Amino acid sequence: MSNTAFSSLKLHPALLENLTSLGYQSMTPIQEQSLPPILAGQDVIAQGKTGSGKTAAFSLGLLQKLDVKHFYIQSLVLCPTRELADQVAKEIRKLARTIHNIKVLSLCGGMPFGPQVGSLEHGAHIIVGTPGRIEEHVRKGTLNFDSLNTLVLDEADRMLDMGFQPALDAIVESIPNKRQTLLFSATFPEQIQAIAKRVMNHPVMAQVTSTHDNSSIQQLFYPLDDKTPRITALRLLLLNFRPDSSVVFCNTKRTTQEVADELISLGFSALALHGDLEQRERDQTLIQFVNKSISILVATDVAARGLDIESLDAVINYEIAHDPEIHVHRIGRTGRAGSKGIACTLFTENESFKVSRLADYLDQSIEAEALPALSLLKTHFDKPAMATLQIDGGKKQKVRAGDILGALTGEYGIEGKQVGKIQIFDNRAFVAVRRDATKTALKKLTEGKLKGRSFRVRMI
Repeated sequence: MSNTAFSSLKLHPALLENLTSLGYQSMTPIQEQSLPPILAGQDVIAQGKTGSGKTAAFSLGLLQKLDVKHFYIQSLVLCPTRELADQVAKEIRKLARTIHNIKVLSLCGGMPFGPQVGSLEHGAHIIVGTPGRIEEHVRKGTLNFDSLNTLVLDEADRMLDMGFQPALDAIVESIPNKRQTLLFSATFPEQIQAIAKRVMNHPVMAQVTSTHDNSSIQQLFYPLDDKTPRITALRLLLLNFRPDSSVVFCNTKRTTQEVADELISLGFSALALHGDLEQRERDQTLIQFVNKSISILVATDVAARGLDIESLDAVINYEIAHDPEIHVHRIGRTGRAGSKGIACTLFTENESFKVSRLADYLDQSIEAEALPALSLLKTHFDKPAMATLQIDGGKKQKVRAGDILGALTGEYGIEGKQVGKIQIFDNRAFVAVRRDATKTALKKLTEGKLKGRSFRVRMI
């Protein structure tokens, strides 16, 4: 964190007041570098890792110039995944709490198209969405960008990795040339430099070195020999460190699914997250991981971008990343917000050159560690403390978190401390409960009523 206060910026008093109420005092390094030129109306390229405060930086820029009295689309934020788009929209709304009648609309794939058209007919100030769905709206004439003054490309490197270049090109063609363009990215490969040249006007570069903090993240590197299969090494690390919450990174979708399936067959609490999953599967996987009812998320780099995870005990690189910047981005997911984290990396002799390259990038020596003893394979991985219940009713059925909590903790129910995270969607709701209380919780929700109605409830 820098020592420069937000109050030093020429922000609207209402925005500064809200920042203070949210506990935002000093700017992060990326905010300190990028906010002045953003507020001055310049195009900005900002490079920094996840958690560096990029979302708040561009959000404050959008909100500062917003004319809430004019009900037309003034800003467009493009994100690679629906999860990141939802997270960004939530952050913008939080920072805009003191702005009355502002409308932030999320338009993402995996959701019905019709209701989105209906929402657009009622107008919006800021659109947050994924390139594929935004391009579809543009093609079908349901989005009007005539009054757009700001374009934000968030996690631009991942959008290109996911093949969104044609959609991005089509969207850029549909918006005014006279605009401010803000590009945020964790890495800055040649592809990003090329797109910046095409869509930006003399951009200012704001760059924060993506290095990890030795005091909060313990990095460990484990060489593999011919006698120890990679999956066995992974099991040993999980059984040795026993993280309550961990992400295992693989380089391909196929390996991701195979590793998750193997871990599940061996009794581990694991699920896969990759681009071939249906949106409903992705949602359920993330819900279970975030609310601590699944311990291990096996993921590709693209799928893991933009995950809103409060605390992560460990990151394990099942396969070492192709790029040192990606490695740093991976391990930066643990040891956040003042907590400690472990980052383990498996590599073969043929991959030693990647470790050497990484050592040069980090400007530090890397010492190999011996894998934990094979005797650990005789032990079992503990089940997560929580389990997730799905209720087939949500916002459209007027179901609220308070209704669910009340139904669970009523007469002969469970204690409030046995209830975890409650998440409500349009037609579904999910609640985490202590695993030893699931039988009682299921009985209470199945036999009881929410909003005077009975809903189907099951454990997922």
